[in-house]
Amino acid sequence: MLWSTIHLALKEMRRNLLRSFLTMLGIVIGVAAVVTMVTLGNGATKAVSDQIASLGSNLLMLMPGQRPGPNRDRTSAAPFKAADVLAVKSQVGGIKALAPTTGASVTAVWMAKNWSTSVTGSNNDYFVAGNWTLAGGRTFSDGELAAGSPVCVVGETIRTKLFEGQNPVGNAIRIKNFSCEVIGLLKSKGQASMGRDQDDAIIMPLKTVQRRLAGSPNISSMMLSAKDGADTDAVKARLESLMRERRHIDEGEDDDFNVLDTREIATAMSGSTQILTALLGAVAAVSLLVGGIGIMNIMLVSVTERTREIGTRLAIGALEREVLLQFLVEAVTLSSFGGLVGLALATTASVALTRLMGLPYVFNLQINVVAFVFSAAMGVLFGYLPARRAAGLDPIEALRHE
Repeated sequence: MLWSTIHLALKEMRRNLLRSFLTMLGIVIGVAAVVTMVTLGNGATKAVSDQIASLGSNLLMLMPGQRPGPNRDRTSAAPFKAADVLAVKSQVGGIKALAPTTGASVTAVWMAKNWSTSVTGSNNDYFVAGNWTLAGGRTFSDGELAAGSPVCVVGETIRTKLFEGQNPVGNAIRIKNFSCEVIGLLKSKGQASMGRDQDDAIIMPLKTVQRRLAGSPNISSMMLSAKDGADTDAVKARLESLMRERRHIDEGEDDDFNVLDTREIATAMSGSTQILTALLGAVAAVSLLVGGIGIMNIMLVSVTERTREIGTRLAIGALEREVLLQFLVEAVTLSSFGGLVGLALATTASVALTRLMGLPYVFNLQINVVAFVFSAAMGVLFGYLPARRAAGLDPIEALRHE
């Protein structure tokens, strides 16, 4: 019974192919829009998560000054000292890497080329905390760190802008009034959150930057990477307690420093993209509703056109429920075919758009299944009224219909 009904539905669709296609079009567009929007949103969320993860694993960043906000003073906080770094290293457990940093904006020159960039002074823990790996060369030796030698490790952008893609290791670049030997090249990490180019960087020993560029032994920030399995919240709490003690902050007073946990950034940004994805998906779902209304409209027209056919079936013994099922199956078949075509279109569009936008393609089985089931449900919901109308026709009046 069901298979013969489906066969009749397919036969009716073939008989009015153009009308069937136009009827499905609303469902096709609705399903494609919902799935594409959600897929792009998932890709954006993963891209944000990957960018945050590229900053470093279990990373905490300690900086002087208060976090942005009303009545917050971010300018008068004292910088950190070398003794603060030693205290953190000896008194805060669970730390895998501790990298004090200070920086300066400079113009790097090699032969006839120059490039405005930033220099960061730190130690070898900087590469561990920041998840950096070398594409060539080496990191700093203990002697170079202790003496503040003019050596540096550069990022991929520096290699591209100054050395035109050549291997920079072994060459010397000029920064202000001194030459710095390039001893290492970092693997590319691309853009971080907010569009910052992570590869546009020059890393030098901390003492080199303090003496030759900053002119001060101050430390502008510290990067801390917690050990795998360590409780990052506990490390953060101990760090905050230690810094309040060392900076003589009384109980009830606000901190003049802040500890930034990259997990908080990842959670906040991922949450924002997920909310945006949900909103876009909800807006796109409206077109599914419009498609369902289109199906109901066409099915009502079909009932009117086929009144004599319905009367003939009822007159020769067809039951009302059989007529009801026939028209309901036609509506569900139309919407289901539209759903399948919409999924195919969404997959093609999602792959193309993620490549165009530079986002990872994340296949979400759940949204594909939900979109297809919802499209079929549109056929049941909006096909029932026309089907009920067809089943309720009086056979005698239907046979008289012109």
